[in-house]
Amino acid sequence: MSFFFWNSNVRDLTPEEVAKGLKGGKVILVDVREANETAIERIPGSLLMPLSRFNPGGLPKPNGRAVVFSCARGNRSRRAATIAEAAGLGEAQHLAGGLNAWKQAGLPTEQN
Repeated sequence: MSFFFWNSNVRDLTPEEVAKGLKGGKVILVDVREANETAIERIPGSLLMPLSRFNPGGLPKPNGRAVVFSCARGNRSRRAATIAEAAGLGEAQHLAGGLNAWKQAGLPTEQN
């Protein structure tokens, strides 16, 4: 699978924007890290869809909510958002800086 990610219109969201959207029920957060990564730590309320097996057709129906992708640092989530956008999802969005930025902003995580 080959994509030209630099031509994408993926919108970067801050951790605060994503947290506000999650709290208000306006965001579906899709974590594209692998299961072994999310088993250690994840953003509460996020859904797991690893990039290694990512299929945009498997995304939940947005029903008026924004689908936002996340990963550890923002690289994989940008790729997933680009793939989803190319598949017709609409405006693709991702958590810029990923879980690292989320934690730096002092937002909560779930740990096993």
